[in-house]
Amino acid sequence: MAAERPQLRIGLIGTGFMGKTHVFGFAAAQRVFDLPYDLVLHTVADRTEDLAAQAARTLGFARASGDWRRLVEDPEIDVIDITAPNAFHKEMALGAIAAGKHVYCEKPLAPLAADARQMADAAEAAGVRTQVGFNYLCNPLLALAREMIRAGELGEIRSYRGIHAEDYMADAGSPFTFRHDPVGGGALADLGSHALATAEFLLGPVEQVVGNTVTVIASRPDGGGGHRAVEVDDIGRAFLRFANGASGSIEASWVATGRKMQHDFEVYGTKGALFFSQERFNELHFYSTADPAGRRGFRRIEAGPDHDPYGLFCVAPGHQLGFNDLKAIEVARFVYAIAGKRDEPFGFRAGQRIQELVEAIKASARESKWLRAG
Repeated sequence: MAAERPQLRIGLIGTGFMGKTHVFGFAAAQRVFDLPYDLVLHTVADRTEDLAAQAARTLGFARASGDWRRLVEDPEIDVIDITAPNAFHKEMALGAIAAGKHVYCEKPLAPLAADARQMADAAEAAGVRTQVGFNYLCNPLLALAREMIRAGELGEIRSYRGIHAEDYMADAGSPFTFRHDPVGGGALADLGSHALATAEFLLGPVEQVVGNTVTVIASRPDGGGGHRAVEVDDIGRAFLRFANGASGSIEASWVATGRKMQHDFEVYGTKGALFFSQERFNELHFYSTADPAGRRGFRRIEAGPDHDPYGLFCVAPGHQLGFNDLKAIEVARFVYAIAGKRDEPFGFRAGQRIQELVEAIKASARESKWLRAG
């Protein structure tokens, strides 16, 4: 009889969309991967006891609490999972780290790079493992794209273009939310962080940036019959210079009418090019100058079992992974890191790096000049 695996007990703070997505990730990862732990949904916290109790019933947690601090203080809980609004990330994470718990936190890690640095320093000093929610990077086809770039299949990389555009803030009549508060960060921090993480994942460090930010909806309904001024950007753009000599750009917008998930990139080299769109994220398009004249064009590479770990989810190509599957891959890699079987896939230090890039772009936009990144 096989020995029982040790348990990894999860405490979730926040029960909105991302909280539910994390639970999907835990459930799928437990069944798809051969994890070194059994994942146990221990306690969920929300703003009130009633909301937490309802979430526990819906999501399958054994216990509920209206106070997140009880999760941090509970010696039975091993991992604190933070999906609460951005402004609370620092306090919650530092509390969990001080209690010796591993921390899984949605992005952005913190409103300020200095806060993110403090969180990363604390985690490293305590010897706990951390993960920031950048699950788009878990797509097997992004790993393939990076492999092709590093192998020289595109030749010398000349330029890069990335965009993350959605339309969930396009309606000027939609209310002011925590995302519009300065600590929320705006579109650049909310969506541009993904574009920046993807750019560095594929091409390596960004060395210099010049940015531009725009607020196109100056005020929004405050829920009480009035309006509240919006101080954050609705659109953020930046030109980039990479350490490898390539240049490029990224754009972030949450007022892109009609766009639901345009997290796209294009990479251009001397021997070929790549194009990818998150709206069809089981496809990677590759152009090669080695193809004969009259036969050149972008060819589609379709995700399948040859692109690890796709095969653990489905044995046939063309059946496609989904967003929650990427979360399951992220969860599994974090669990392997906790077990010491791999490095952190995207820990707090990596989250700090992204926040530094965001701040450099914002500072450049204010000063209208190139600035060093990080």
